[in-house]
Amino acid sequence: MKPLFELGQCVATPGALALLAEDGQEYTHLIYRHVRGDWGDLAYEDDKRANAHAVATGVDRIMSVYKLTSGTVWAITEADRSITTLLLPEEY
Repeated sequence: MKPLFELGQCVATPGALALLAEDGQEYTHLIYRHVRGDWGDLAYEDDKRANAHAVATGVDRIMSVYKLTSGTVWAITEADRSITTLLLPEEY
């Protein structure tokens, strides 16, 4: 399956990297899920619809939520598709 949108530069906060390491996860796995439309544990249908709209129109940010064993990591691609960030919710 091909990517649904451009990621731009991919970065991760130290907190997200530490949590991923603790969980034995590679950041690339979450990026792969995000760019292919697997929004993970995004709780609200409105948020899923907003992501679908952002992908279709190329505007607005795209957000995924991944609950891991050790905690939660967010993936956010900015509206201009210049950067995708993996971060912890408390780092937002």
